[in-house]
Amino acid sequence: MNRRDLLKASVAAGAALTLPARLAAQPAKGSARDRVLFKIASDELARAGEAIWKRDIVGIADYGLHSAQKRFHFVNLGLQEVQSFHVSHGSGSDPEHDGWLNHYSNVEGSNASSRGAYVTWEWYQGRYGTSVRLGGLDPTNEAALRRYIVMHRAKYAEPQHLARWGRMGRSNGCFAMGEADFRVALRQLSGGRLLFADSIGLQEDGSIAMRGDLEALQPDRPTITQRYVPGAF
Repeated sequence: MNRRDLLKASVAAGAALTLPARLAAQPAKGSARDRVLFKIASDELARAGEAIWKRDIVGIADYGLHSAQKRFHFVNLGLQEVQSFHVSHGSGSDPEHDGWLNHYSNVEGSNASSRGAYVTWEWYQGRYGTSVRLGGLDPTNEAALRRYIVMHRAKYAEPQHLARWGRMGRSNGCFAMGEADFRVALRQLSGGRLLFADSIGLQEDGSIAMRGDLEALQPDRPTITQRYVPGAF
């Protein structure tokens, strides 16, 4: 497949985005990217409502970035801090295995990633050891439990794999992380917190990296980038 150049549009996060009211009185912390993540996390918590019962930390998987980039963000709204790690996407979303997520699917057997909001449930012992069950909260990921879409550790998500191949390995649609990163996920994200996945393309400097072939990203609704940065299109 031909790859078009990345289109970058700067995000003036401080001016264009407003922090939640309960955080507005606090000094703004972090980079321009982080302030955008605070806004997304707050808005998605409001949208999820009572389905989420722990609202301090939100996980955001930004599948608009290449898998070599740290694109899984733990957004601590209380402390206004962000930690970022690597995460794999599904093989069905990346049949070329080039590190880019090309499309989403909620279909059983697709081995693809699904976009939308998830609630993290309990730990359990599975094929990859301790894992975290997920419940899909949107029509685009409501089959998560039936599809066994979970968070787990995997060797193909370790730094050594990335260093050798220049990209993460692919899951069957799960959020797979390396051992050390997954320990952080177990501590910070399980047990009733929100995990949100979408193709945002948010760079460290606050700009948006958009790939040209957006039609492949299941255009059933505006992407989160179109909602937050409409001037990029």
